[in-house]
Amino acid sequence: MDGVVQVIPVKGMPRVKAGDRLTLQILDSLKANGVTLEDSDVVVVTQKVVSKAEGRIVSIEEVKPGRKALELARRLRKDPRTVQVVLQEAKRVVRFGHGVLITETRHGFICANSGIDQSNVEEGYITLLPLDPDGSARRMRTQLERRTGKKLAVVITDTFGRPWREGQIDVAIGCSGIRPLEDLVGTTDPYGHLLRVTQPAVVDEIASAAELVMHKHSLTPVSVVRGVRYRRGDLGVKRIIRPWRYDLFR
Repeated sequence: MDGVVQVIPVKGMPRVKAGDRLTLQILDSLKANGVTLEDSDVVVVTQKVVSKAEGRIVSIEEVKPGRKALELARRLRKDPRTVQVVLQEAKRVVRFGHGVLITETRHGFICANSGIDQSNVEEGYITLLPLDPDGSARRMRTQLERRTGKKLAVVITDTFGRPWREGQIDVAIGCSGIRPLEDLVGTTDPYGHLLRVTQPAVVDEIASAAELVMHKHSLTPVSVVRGVRYRRGDLGVKRIIRPWRYDLFR
């Protein structure tokens, strides 16, 4: 039905390990769930399983904290080994305090702890963000399209906090096959007003919708979002990172 958006959880995914062929696991799980991909479907995948498959995981026991990590850990009351990993993954430290370390990653994301995470991972290990989330999404989309014969999009998601608001939401950190922004600048609203700045972040909207069925306790790292109208493209999420010259808060 036109205008109806479906979010379909893909349950029963096996635990992902370094070197696993994630695309094949997704296809097998889709089949087990009785889900057949259709043209324009968006396959949404959490960062955690992408990072695991790509070997972006470290043992906390093998981390040796440096002087800066030791000092920050003392002030923040955090494990200095964890802080060391955060610093290694950061391009710069943006703010710290109240037990929180906000950094800018090599990708340009502003987030807590450089996006490293110890949830939904084996004890004693930390997952890191993929080195190139857009590239990861592109490879998955290409493989999925080749095996299904459908035109698809892939969005890789992670959970971020937000300044000035409590709680977290899922956002897109990588995408392929979909333009990340819908540009409405120059169009008019139903009342005839000219839109000058309106650019909905479609991939972030899809990420947040998908999280409703992929929440952390469900062990459901993949879903299919169907019925979203979007424009195809391969600019990636890097397209929506605000340049320094336009950022009022840096």
